[in-house]
Amino acid sequence: MTLHLATVAASHGQDWRQFGELLLAFALSSIVGLERQFRGKSAGLRTQTIVGTTSALILLVSKYGFGDVLSSRTVVLDPSRVAAQIVSGIGFLGAGLIITRRGAIRGLTTAASVWETAAIGMAAGAGLPLLALLVTGLHFVVVLGYTPLGRLIANRGHSERDYLVTYEDGRGVLRVLLEACTARGWTVRSLTMIGQPPGGAATSDTAEAPQVTIDITLAGRGVVDATSRLGSVEGVLRIDGGSDEDD
Repeated sequence: MTLHLATVAASHGQDWRQFGELLLAFALSSIVGLERQFRGKSAGLRTQTIVGTTSALILLVSKYGFGDVLSSRTVVLDPSRVAAQIVSGIGFLGAGLIITRRGAIRGLTTAASVWETAAIGMAAGAGLPLLALLVTGLHFVVVLGYTPLGRLIANRGHSERDYLVTYEDGRGVLRVLLEACTARGWTVRSLTMIGQPPGGAATSDTAEAPQVTIDITLAGRGVVDATSRLGSVEGVLRIDGGSDEDD
């Protein structure tokens, strides 16, 4: 009788094995979430953990949740269809994390990590712990190893970046900026004057001169380093954009 009850519980997906698969998904997705939280990304510890654990639960439901209605002659279900729906649903969640502003894309890596966490949870829920562990390890290879490698390649390669530069007007800062770009071998693809405070009045931070903001697009080798190079020019107050990461 005891053996029969244990068999029935296992068939309904509520055995210790399923508990372990859920806990594994919880632990691995938490590890990914800790990395994103530590790096200050939008989808951090709570988001990643919820996505991974929920994906595992949904997959377990698709595997075991219909055992009481299945019949070899009348009712036949395909558990893989539920897994496919998880992938589609997480895709919409990831799309909401991607931000495009002035031609710069932010959040791609974060959106991909949410999709990855869902896959880790699905693998754990499907009873494939080794695959879930492997992908979790590869996640850290990508974010910790490929980030400096990507920067190295970008610094040595030819690229194009868009920057918003705010500087003090009336001090010849724009001329110095263009000279600095020329000295570095960067090509100015476009330069647009965004504006200045109404009436040209100085702000509290810059009592000596009004502020002017320009939108400048630079192209050339090592242009991803323009933020630090142009930021060192006297009179430059702020530089936005040009990040070499899409996290």
